[in-house]
Amino acid sequence: MPNTLPPRRGRGRPPKIARAPEGTRAMLVRAGVGLLTEKGFSSTCVDDVLNATGISKGSFYYCFSSKEDFGQVLIDSYASYFNAKLDLWLTDRATPPLQRMLNFMHDARAGMTKHGFRRGCLIGNLGQEIDMLPDSFSGLLLTILEGWELRVTDCLLAACGPHPSAAQRRLCARLSRHFWIGWEGAVLRARMEHDPGPLDLYAAFYLAQAAAELGIRPPATAIPHGSPVPPAPAQTAQAAN
Repeated sequence: MPNTLPPRRGRGRPPKIARAPEGTRAMLVRAGVGLLTEKGFSSTCVDDVLNATGISKGSFYYCFSSKEDFGQVLIDSYASYFNAKLDLWLTDRATPPLQRMLNFMHDARAGMTKHGFRRGCLIGNLGQEIDMLPDSFSGLLLTILEGWELRVTDCLLAACGPHPSAAQRRLCARLSRHFWIGWEGAVLRARMEHDPGPLDLYAAFYLAQAAAELGIRPPATAIPHGSPVPPAPAQTAQAAN
């Protein structure tokens, strides 16, 4: 009599024999981004993501070949979200450049407060554990940070008139680099203290310094307790929703 038993499956990940349910990948990415902004990559395992979503391990490995592959997708997803947020605030031509910067910081402050300061910047979090990350992450993180610096540089250049000089371009690039180095530290300190004080302190310090070097008036940086986030710029608000 012929053997009718199904072929014995080898050890390892389940084969990709069925298409993952619609929306599964998006759910995994959403949960993964949330976990990485709280715990980082090294402290987050695949089971954490599965527990947060109720999705099976087989479906996870249908969508992503490995945890490293998943992490790269999370980095790209967060970068797309954050780039849109920066573009929303920093390209508002109806608002003076340093006020745009303050509005962005005000929005970030509100977001951290909303989550009880449990969540920080995913890119900043990964930077703190860079020696424990896959080698493929380093280039991704640096490219994203450089893109953020260019956005702030372009914003600051708007304070230099329609034809900024080479010296002004160098100044704005340096001020942009200073901003991100300091802002990521302020975000970390705010998480440690569970308080927006470090964000407010850095905002006041940076904007005063930038205004002095650019030769313009700084915006009023005081943020009253419980004050709302400034309304989003009208020309890009719809695209960001």
